[in-house]
Amino acid sequence: MTHKIVSQQAWVKVRKALLKKEKAFTRARDRFTATIRKLPWVRVEKDYWFHGPNGKESLRDLFGPHSQLIVYHFMLGPDWEQGCRNCSFWADGFQGIPVHLAHRDVSFLAVSRAPLEKIEAFKKRMGWNFKWVSSYGSDFNYDFNVAFPEELIAAGKAVYNFAETGDVADEMHGISAFYKNKQHVYRTYSTYARGLDIFNTAYRFLDIAPKGRNEHKAHPTDWLRHHDRY
Repeated sequence: MTHKIVSQQAWVKVRKALLKKEKAFTRARDRFTATIRKLPWVRVEKDYWFHGPNGKESLRDLFGPHSQLIVYHFMLGPDWEQGCRNCSFWADGFQGIPVHLAHRDVSFLAVSRAPLEKIEAFKKRMGWNFKWVSSYGSDFNYDFNVAFPEELIAAGKAVYNFAETGDVADEMHGISAFYKNKQHVYRTYSTYARGLDIFNTAYRFLDIAPKGRNEHKAHPTDWLRHHDRY
């Protein structure tokens, strides 16, 4: 790494110029997130059932006492031996967040297609405490475009990140938000692929480190390991 070395006074001058851009970016981000909240909603018509620490629960049950629900679609398929490394990287940042979200009327949890016993075993290994339920036997992951039959992948017809593609695995990751009233549950937002970057706290710290993420462009997450495997 080669960088210009300057005086403190010169550095502050350059840094203040960058601060103007940072503030503009922050305001632009505020406008963008406001646009997200203005999206139209779609009513969830199908009954989805999940298995979790509280037994069998419907999608509506997952809200608990709150009117809003955020779901992390965690890549852990029925036949997988362990959870996805990338999803685990994100999940390491979930600790302690649900209690704060609950005080803003939001429930938070992860959903995977693996049976509950496999989820619980991996969750224990990783030392996580957020709620994580199984959608095993449900269409939930397929309907929310984070799981795909082999024939759709082979035909390039799997819909991921709102476009048809064959460049997906049988399980993919994403985040979805929901709202409920007395009558119905609504899907209000979903994001996939690099739309999840902003939810990764570790990446935000790496982005201000001198070397940045320092990832190989062709294989950006090859460096990742489960936190107990480094």
